[in-house]
Formats: sequence, structure tokens, C-alpha cells
Amino acid sequence: MEMKECSVREFRADCPSRNLFDQIADKWSMMILAVLADGPLRFNAIKRGLEGITQKALTQTLRKLERNGIISRNVIATSPVAVEYEITPLGRTLIEPFKALYYWTKEKMPEVEAARAAFDERMKENT
Repeated sequence: MEMKECSVREFRADCPSRNLFDQIADKWSMMILAVLADGPLRFNAIKRGLEGITQKALTQTLRKLERNGIISRNVIATSPVAVEYEITPLGRTLIEPFKALYYWTKEKMPEVEAARAAFDERMKENT
């Protein structure tokens, strides 16, 4: 498969990075990686760490991350059989960028809230 030329300023529909961004930078993927950052966990432990995620959304996101090599799925031979998820070495390379984004959101939240309030006020005036 030929890799398409892309740039940081141009995200054509056939750009492979566009698809990968969609698969790793959504809210659930980022939160799953944060929950798994300290070590492997079973499905229900991950779910407990992500208030509001449905079982379907968690399953789909875990599969997506596994397909992209970001996490691994390990079957544990117990009775009953258990499954554990762990961040791969490739996935670990995302931890620092995601932490930076998280800290940016914490630091900039007051500015974002002020911008939202100003926008909402303008929208009220225009209706």
C-alpha cells in the first residue's frame, strides 16, 4: 500500500494520519490510555475508571487500540477465563503527548470558559 503525502496543514481524505488521529485521539482512547498507564487491567477495572463509558464503546475502543498496536489483549488462563489489557511499547510513546494535552486543558480551562461565556452572550444578543 502506497503512503499518501500529507502535511500538518493539509489533511486530505486519503491521508493515513487523518484516520489514525481519529482512532487514537478521541476522548475514550485517551482516557483508556490514562487508566492503563500504571499497568495492565481487566475490562471491568478499565470500565470503573471511565465513568459514563458504555460496554459497547469500551469494547470498540479497546479493539481499535489493539488493532493499531497501542494496547495488547492478554487472555489469562483462569476459571473463568479473564482478559487483561496493557499498553504496548508503541502505545507508551503516546503517554507524554497526552499528558501534555491534559495539562494544557487544565491550565487553559479558565480561558476556554471565558471564551465560551463570551460566545454564548453574543449568541443571546443575536437571537
